[in-house]
Amino acid sequence: MPKLEDVLKEALVLDESERAELAERLLASLAAPRGDGPLDEAGIERLWIAEAQRRLEDYHAGKSVAVAAAQVHAKAEKLLR
Repeated sequence: MPKLEDVLKEALVLDESERAELAERLLASLAAPRGDGPLDEAGIERLWIAEAQRRLEDYHAGKSVAVAAAQVHAKAEKLLR
């Protein structure tokens, strides 16, 4: 089994489009834990719904705090400058 650092070193030599495809495939492998291939649109939607529900539960349990959209946009603008 190759070591992570070796794989990373080889991946960084790929051109941008190949790295993007590799990243998509790796993310798809995480999203499909049964190993049955990439998720379809409905599967992705189910994952987002589950994530939104988890975040809402965290908010109601006091594990996270709400941030005003204007504050988020201002911070994003500042980071993108």
